[in-house]
Formats: sequence, structure tokens, C-alpha cells
Amino acid sequence: MAMARWRQQGDLWLLDPSNHPDGEQSSKGLIQFIGGSYLAAKPQLSYRRLLEALALRGWQIVTWSYVPGFDHQGQANAAWRQFRNLRSQIPNPGGRPCLRLGHSLGCKLHLLAPDGGRGCDGLAALSFNNFSAERSVPLLAEMGQQFGFRSEFSPSPQETLLQVETSYLQPRNLLVRFSRDGIDQSSRLLGALQSRPEDASELRELPGDHLTPASAGLRQNLLGSWADDPAKQRAVDRLADLIGQWSGLVAKP
Repeated sequence: MAMARWRQQGDLWLLDPSNHPDGEQSSKGLIQFIGGSYLAAKPQLSYRRLLEALALRGWQIVTWSYVPGFDHQGQANAAWRQFRNLRSQIPNPGGRPCLRLGHSLGCKLHLLAPDGGRGCDGLAALSFNNFSAERSVPLLAEMGQQFGFRSEFSPSPQETLLQVETSYLQPRNLLVRFSRDGIDQSSRLLGALQSRPEDASELRELPGDHLTPASAGLRQNLLGSWADDPAKQRAVDRLADLIGQWSGLVAKP
């Protein structure tokens, strides 16, 4: 298969559908992806397998590059603005669906988007994680307390779930957890989502661990397909198929 052709536009990386010769004009729709933790600094590399698998299935991909900080609401706002501005520049014949996709911290940033999820047709949240700063980055939290700078995420874990219950308006959400993921908090998120009226969220479990979505295929890039790990590719393909099947149910007619 030919190498995917990623394009950079500021903090965004774009990938057109791989199986449509007309690119964005004939794609299934748009996926806005936010990765988790420091993997998100170069999402076009660290999430290469998953994003390219989705592009191979006909989706146009836009992913945001960032370095996590304590102000999660500020970063959620920044991501949303950049996605919105780019989307206004992309032709959308036939009203193709727009899906939001997040991994770990990226799920939280999508949930905190200032439009409350109204600007998309659904959110797929992989390995949702909502730990406190003390647990996530204990050294920084300790230094913050010592030197007087912010040492807890804003909003905090408790505030985040409350905001989901009261301000997040998107009813269609697919939560995916992996069987060997010891830090997944999807069940807590599902409880917050289902407390809202007319919620249509669902939780699915797949084999794998917290890093299953973040497979870069580096051995394949360096040594060729003979050195690839087929199990990792199968796991990513299973995940991409699940997202595709779910998207067919939630996309607006």
C-alpha cells in the first residue's frame, strides 16, 4: 500500500481518504481526532496505524497536535476553534457526517468543547482517563504546591463529570475500553452521560490495553512489512471497523 500523504496546517495534520481517488470530495465524512498525553505532540506518527486505517475506510482525518497542560478547558477551546475554522474551509457536499474521536485525555478535551458536542454527529471516546494531576503527574503537582502555581487540572476530575452531566449535549457517544487497561475510567463517564435525558451512549470492550490505539508501526516503517506485528494491526483494524459500524448508526440522514 502506498505511503499515506499527511499535510500540516498549523497545529493540525490532515489526511485524505486513501481509497477515494477524489479525496475529500467523495469521503464518508470527517473525523476530528485528539490524542492523549504526550503521544498527542505528533499524532500523525504516534497514532499512525489507527488514523490511516480509518482513512483507508474512506474517512478524512484531521488531528490536533498539542502538549498537555493544566488548563484542559483552555486546550479544549483551542482545539475546537481550530477544528471549526478548518471545517469551514472544507467543501461538504451532501452533508457528510463529522465524528469526534479521542484517546485518553483527548476524550476529555472533546467533552469540554464549548459547543457541547452540537457541532458533530457523535463522539467515539477510547480509553477515557480523568485522573487528578497528583496521580497523573505527581512531580508537577508537588512543585505547583511548593512554588504557588496551578497544581490541579482545570476543570478537576469531579468538575469534568459534572460539566458532562449539565453542559454536554451530544446524545450519541461510543465509549471503548480495552480488557487489559488498568487506568480506564469509561464506566464513570458512561454514568455521567446516562444521567442526561435521552442519552444514547454505549460502552464496548475490545481486547488490548491503554496504548492499543497508539500504534505507530515503527518497525514496519524502518524494516518493511516483514518485520510488522500482525497482532497489533489486527487490533487496530478491529477498532477501526467498530468505529465505522457505529458511525453508520449515528450519522444524520
